[in-house]
Amino acid sequence: MRRYNVLIVEDERLAQANLKRALERDFDDINIVGTLDSVSSTVEWLKREENHADIIFMDVELSDGMCFDIFSQVEVRSKVVITTAFDNYAVKAFRINSIDYLLKPINSEELAAALARCRELISASSEPTAPAFNIESLREILSADTATYKKRFIVKYGDRLTIIESRQIAYFYVEDKSTYLVTTENHRYILDSSLDTISEQVNPDTFFRISRHCTLSIEAITGISKHPSNRLKVTLSPKPDFEVFVSRSRTTDFMEWLEGK
Repeated sequence: MRRYNVLIVEDERLAQANLKRALERDFDDINIVGTLDSVSSTVEWLKREENHADIIFMDVELSDGMCFDIFSQVEVRSKVVITTAFDNYAVKAFRINSIDYLLKPINSEELAAALARCRELISASSEPTAPAFNIESLREILSADTATYKKRFIVKYGDRLTIIESRQIAYFYVEDKSTYLVTTENHRYILDSSLDTISEQVNPDTFFRISRHCTLSIEAITGISKHPSNRLKVTLSPKPDFEVFVSRSRTTDFMEWLEGK
């Protein structure tokens, strides 16, 4: 029986662990050759001649950028399966560009189908080929003004469900492996979705993920200062009970976002 080398590129530890567990548990022909969480580490891994992956499962947003940045730095000859929370227009973009995709949370049947398609494509070709898609075209589609973003969230409050409009949200943050939504009126709700998923669903004109732990609304920012650690410190309203910093790797993008570029 042929075994297929699989590389997982996912910056959310829980999602990474769940996918790895599902692949190892349900598919005897899968060999996990690595789990990475960033553009830079993936590029470095792919550039090493001794490394080989038949299939790569790749999240859209990584710790230091978008996964599409990988393709502009190194040739990717593996079959690629994008894992994403994007829906509608983005799914069409993946299909048009011959990339397989899985919507989060990943369904076991869809995972099996994606692997089956990858095996079929690999078996049909005796020589590895580069992915048949145009990354710049895909990037443009994903950032198009016609994109639809989540307008409201349904949250649990005791035994009731409450609807929170996106315009009422000040920020999202992660604490003790749980994701929280904080409203402009300082009400806090726990969410079932991960911060990775939420950050892809909200409008990037309004919300920005400043770190692995926080995605905020521009309306919640009341001040920005330079910290002695040489990082940007952000003051928010309502004030959280933790300090808010912009990751160094996201500082340039954050400043451009503030300027509306």
